[in-house]
Amino acid sequence: MRNLLREKVIKVCTKKIEQKGDNVGVSFYAFFANKNDTPELLIEAATWWIQTHELDHFEKAKKIIEMIESGK
Repeated sequence: MRNLLREKVIKVCTKKIEQKGDNVGVSFYAFFANKNDTPELLIEAATWWIQTHELDHFEKAKKIIEMIESGK
């Protein structure tokens, strides 16, 4: 996953945790606006989420941050 996407994922997950607490769940769609202006990043996130790690549709934001920071 490219650094731009990694940084975006951590930023969004951190913001969600601050707003809703440690148990908040996110999907990879949370990292993108309703209007998809960066399809290549969306595909990269979906591939990482679905194919590489076989994650459920919603996962805990805290878990996603930990995965990103550990290099998974």
